[in-house]
Amino acid sequence: MNLVNKIIVITGGTSGIGRQIVEQLHAQNTIIVVARNSKRLEQLKKRYKNVICFSADLSDPDCYKPLSERIQAEYARVDVLINNAAVQNEPFFTDPNFEYEQISREINVNFTAVCSLSFLLLPALKASDSESIILNINSGLSFVAKKSASVYCASKAAINLFSQSLSYQLEHTNIKVLQAFIPLVDTPMTHGRGGEKMSAEYAAQSILNGLKKQVPQHDIGKIKILRLLNALTPRLAKRLLKGS
Repeated sequence: MNLVNKIIVITGGTSGIGRQIVEQLHAQNTIIVVARNSKRLEQLKKRYKNVICFSADLSDPDCYKPLSERIQAEYARVDVLINNAAVQNEPFFTDPNFEYEQISREINVNFTAVCSLSFLLLPALKASDSESIILNINSGLSFVAKKSASVYCASKAAINLFSQSLSYQLEHTNIKVLQAFIPLVDTPMTHGRGGEKMSAEYAAQSILNGLKKQVPQHDIGKIKILRLLNALTPRLAKRLLKGS
């Protein structure tokens, strides 16, 4: 896909990888950024003339339908939907500071929003002049879990199978469903976690390269090694990721 003169919706576009994707696409496209932080949205709007901002808390399922209706009221078509927003909570279920309410919020942001926006924006995606794309940002934790962040791991595994199934449902339409599997990236979400991290700028660039080439399952960086390791010696892959 030639990413020029496209209407692109991206969730979580005010920081981290999402912000870098906006940086790399805004000059030649119309970017609709969906995020919760109103202050950051205002900063984006002031900085880039081709960026349109919609404030929404994706942890609240009641926002999905009004959000989609607002987008489609202003834009007859959507060429690309990038489901990028995600949260990761580290406390174990056995920790005294574990918050029960976080379970539903994390699932909603990481998975329910992906399913809901993919469905609710289907009319606009089908209205694209040629082909359109749903790109779901995923993780190596979708196929090899770690000890912490169990809900995050489960939600990413769910996105993996959801994306595959949805691609079957849409194979005779103009819509393609892609995934990008990213390693540990240096973003606000991963602050204080892990050691060597990929830069958000490089991750965004790699994601967009896969989008342009329409790679169905794009393994980025160390994910290639992890997937091979998991296929050949799954015990070793699990041991390596368990405490990551």
